[in-house]
Amino acid sequence: MLLQDYFQFMDVWSAVELGLYFTVIGYYVLLFAFFGLMKFRTSKKIYWLFFAILPIMLAIGRVFFISYYFFIPEMQSTSPSQAELINIGTLRMISYRLATFFTWMGITCIVGVLGILLLPTPVDSDRKFDLTGGLKEKVIKVFNSDNVRHACQLILLIIPVIIGILALSLPDAVLMDPDINDIYFGGAVPIEGPIINNAKYPIGRFMLNLVALPLLVFLIPVIFIYLAWKTFGVLRKSYALNAVGFIFYFAGRLLQGIFESFELPHMRATIPPLLIILSLLLIVIANNVEQLK
Repeated sequence: MLLQDYFQFMDVWSAVELGLYFTVIGYYVLLFAFFGLMKFRTSKKIYWLFFAILPIMLAIGRVFFISYYFFIPEMQSTSPSQAELINIGTLRMISYRLATFFTWMGITCIVGVLGILLLPTPVDSDRKFDLTGGLKEKVIKVFNSDNVRHACQLILLIIPVIIGILALSLPDAVLMDPDINDIYFGGAVPIEGPIINNAKYPIGRFMLNLVALPLLVFLIPVIFIYLAWKTFGVLRKSYALNAVGFIFYFAGRLLQGIFESFELPHMRATIPPLLIILSLLLIVIANNVEQLK
């Protein structure tokens, strides 16, 4: 089926949503060029490498989300057989899993940035502490150890990677949208989860979207706010803008699922992608006003 054939099946709000998310992908590509070609290429700092990989992971995830919501459903023929429906439903679940996985790989990059900011390489003079000087000095000395610092940074990276792998490996019964189950699998998949909007919401998706993601929504901006509080001048402005930018980004991600669950297509089509675009602009501004050493 040609690309233009897909659009004739869309309503106005679906077309608006699709157009805005293509704009988001365009911004992701520009962010990769900005952080990868302008920042990392000239500085060779791992900090900027994480920021360069981040938009690529999010862009790949968004492409799979677009396929999940828009393109794969339109592969269905006018009078589909049960086998065709099952195949399309399976493709949608694969697309959802890959979209979620790459999104969490993007979050891994954010966590990598935070690990570098929270546990920077100390200068030699900062490593000299008196062990008899109290608990604070002992704790500082422990975290100034290269091995301990690298181990803590690695642990921070592993957590979102594990969540992404779970999104690929958990069974359909804990990830599948009830509507997908009804339309493509005839309700044969035993969905287990809490009741949301008079339907069972799969427990795996509930844990990913309404538990793990909100925790990061809280944690990542809070860390940037803490860094802004502990610094001054240009760095303070940078960390504060990063905090606001990631708040807007995660708000857009959360609201998309909420609006979808409560069947508000006009709000789902406009508010989440516009918040994500605003967040990307703020993150660019934030990282263009400071130069990390």
